[in-house]
Amino acid sequence: MSQPIYTVFAEEYRGLRPRAPVPELEIRFRRFTSLNTTIRLREGRLIVRLSDLLEYAPESVHRAIAHILLAKLYRKPIEPIFSDRYRRYTQSEAVSKQAERIRQTRGRKVLTSPKGHHYDLDEVFESVNRRFFHGLLGRPTLTWSAHVAKRMLGHYDAAHNTIVVSRVFDRPGTPRYAIEYLLYHEMLHLKHPVTVRAGRRCVHGPAFQAEERLFPELELAKEYLKRL
Repeated sequence: MSQPIYTVFAEEYRGLRPRAPVPELEIRFRRFTSLNTTIRLREGRLIVRLSDLLEYAPESVHRAIAHILLAKLYRKPIEPIFSDRYRRYTQSEAVSKQAERIRQTRGRKVLTSPKGHHYDLDEVFESVNRRFFHGLLGRPTLTWSAHVAKRMLGHYDAAHNTIVVSRVFDRPGTPRYAIEYLLYHEMLHLKHPVTVRAGRRCVHGPAFQAEERLFPELELAKEYLKRL
């Protein structure tokens, strides 16, 4: 029989901090939209919040989660066996599919509009689709980001079939090839979905990378993105 998760956290705490008394633990599973896990220390009490997708995970996975969270909180090295165990579980095909279904049903995607001040994402998508995909890719939802993000320049959200592009590109100085490359990259995610091999998610597989190299202004575009 699996040990209660409180016992698991207490045991991992003693392993990491053998001389310190185990603080009061408050552990709850929440209806998050993803596999979120959080921990914080407040007034001598450890408050842990875990995605309900992890509630019925094996005890070995709960132990890995406890070790990782506590090690991060107390700035201790994370043992590779625990990080590997957690990664293999969360990136397994069954759990990945369940997490994506949860994101679809619980998640709320913030959408603005594909039409910006200087670029229309619908028009750019159709142009790239004709040039590189023979016009065969179905158009996902296209939207500019709500804010001018410089860390997340663009991403494809498979759960909501949406491509989001940072508003940092929607300005007169943005070269056409830069936004075309960004959309081309995200469109390749439509054509080459994420796969799981031996417990590892393969996001940019060989076929993806080979096709990405076909973009004519690849190096120019990458240099521009680096400057951003």
